[in-house]
Amino acid sequence: MIRKNSLTYLALIAACVLSAFPLYFMFVVATRTNDVISDVPPPLLPGGSFGENAGRAFANEHAAFLYGLVNSLIVSAVVTVSVVFFSSLAGFAFAKLRFRGRSALLLVIVGTMMVPTQLGIIPLYMLMVRLGWQGTLQAVIVPFLVSGFGVFMMRQYAASAIPDSLIEAAIIDGASTLRIFWSVVLPALRPAAAVLGLLTFMQTWNEFLWSFAVLDPDTPTVQLSLSLLATAYYTDYAQVFAATAIATLPLLFVFLVFGRQIIGGITEGAVKS
Repeated sequence: MIRKNSLTYLALIAACVLSAFPLYFMFVVATRTNDVISDVPPPLLPGGSFGENAGRAFANEHAAFLYGLVNSLIVSAVVTVSVVFFSSLAGFAFAKLRFRGRSALLLVIVGTMMVPTQLGIIPLYMLMVRLGWQGTLQAVIVPFLVSGFGVFMMRQYAASAIPDSLIEAAIIDGASTLRIFWSVVLPALRPAAAVLGLLTFMQTWNEFLWSFAVLDPDTPTVQLSLSLLATAYYTDYAQVFAATAIATLPLLFVFLVFGRQIIGGITEGAVKS
């Protein structure tokens, strides 16, 4: 048993090291100058040039890195809140309410998950042009306010985590459907909502293809700003890696916040007396 536990911990440590090393090496490069990046063997210890490299990234008017950070924060926050709210509401309806066409509508939602995102870029881009949203943040917010995956995920969680007797008791007490959702269902869905919020924020923050198609350098997201930093005539790798390191900080912050919510929701229990 001791040998088995030791090997288990050794494997976990190795997995953590291999997973974290790319992030660590990104930080190392971000703190170095360009003349040592191509050294063999590469540097493995941080240097002292992070402030200088980050300053060049923020001062780069062509990439508008700070503007891209702000835009991505706005887009990711709005999309995350919208997806979590509407997915929780729809998931509750599909799981606990009885209405005509429920199974057919759920099948349609599941079917949308089977269509690759790339297939919808051209018609969606044409729609954005017709609406006059090309080059605006609405174009990267409105199409993603609802997620088929989110609805399906919250439906499955609501079906297993919320007993029908709890809903029936709230109805007997005279609670309306919206009151049941807000006071009974939503607290029970908190762990799943935290997971969905984390996944949605990360996906929206890292989205590049659609942003590249519908936005322009005057209204960039952080991913477009990073691409502009990396597509100059001369690639300043120290500057690019410093900007990339800064761009990962919101993801780490959101992960810590939502991670605490996930653990808190599981340990405290979904229903409070």
